[in-house]
Amino acid sequence: MGQRNHTWTQSFVLAGFTAPGSLRPLAFLGTLCVYVLTLAGNLFIIVLVLVDAGLSTPMYFFISVLSFLELGYVSTTVPTLLRTWLWGRVPIPAAGCFAQLYVFHSLGVTECHLLAVMALDRYLAVCRPLRYHALMSREVRLWLAGATWVAGFSVALVPASLTARPPFCFREVAHYFCDLAPLMRLACVDTGWHSRVYIVVIGVFNTSNFVLILGLYGGILRVVLKLPSAASRAKAFSTCSSHMTVVALFFGSAFVVYVGSPESRSKGTDSHMALVYALLTPFLNPIIYTLRNKEVKEAVRRVTQRIRAMWKGP
Repeated sequence: MGQRNHTWTQSFVLAGFTAPGSLRPLAFLGTLCVYVLTLAGNLFIIVLVLVDAGLSTPMYFFISVLSFLELGYVSTTVPTLLRTWLWGRVPIPAAGCFAQLYVFHSLGVTECHLLAVMALDRYLAVCRPLRYHALMSREVRLWLAGATWVAGFSVALVPASLTARPPFCFREVAHYFCDLAPLMRLACVDTGWHSRVYIVVIGVFNTSNFVLILGLYGGILRVVLKLPSAASRAKAFSTCSSHMTVVALFFGSAFVVYVGSPESRSKGTDSHMALVYALLTPFLNPIIYTLRNKEVKEAVRRVTQRIRAMWKGP
């Protein structure tokens, strides 16, 4: 478009999903139930790890950090999704839109780094069992967890600041929250170079962490296959299977949405794929990490007994 058409908009409109009016209340209730269960499940993991000494291990420390991250991750986008189900097209101030974009991507990049740290934790537990607790001391755990947050909120400054720079000729965002590709489609100018920067920044960090995770699990696989008994191999694999499932969900959907030019995808692709990594993954994480987990079941039993004992009194 020509420079004469450049405008500045002080607000955007989130279009949300296209659905008949009769289905919107059902969609709202379904989303609300998933949201509440997601909050409850992740809070349950955080509280359980804090109150039960049996879960005071590096693995459960990082799982609790992941659960805390998921609380913010899902709460950044789902409230606007609920609003679009109730009222359809929802206005959002430009400042709020860019803030949502920054926080969402900060938490996303943080999760990307945290999943790599969790893979490193599993590698040390399986491949360096004798030195594991020395290598993963409390100080190291806190440093690694803090580094993932600092890295996430630093890296996300690049795409967020670039997205806020161009003038916008249109206001309607074809999404239920403010994201990179839907906002770039509203710009008055060619945003091709923005897309290339996104691919470099987000693609490099996502790919680097994903390759690191694959390398660490390759090392785990080599060690596990050398174990003498099938029971030992099954136990080693069981400690990693939950994490591998979460990695597949997170990175699979993230690569589809963010690695590639925004113009190469249809408008509906972004919002539908966003449901996977912004709503479904945070919902499934507590289930994946607790289902068939004997340590968590034992922790629940111990905490329940303590509560009953306190309730009965002396």
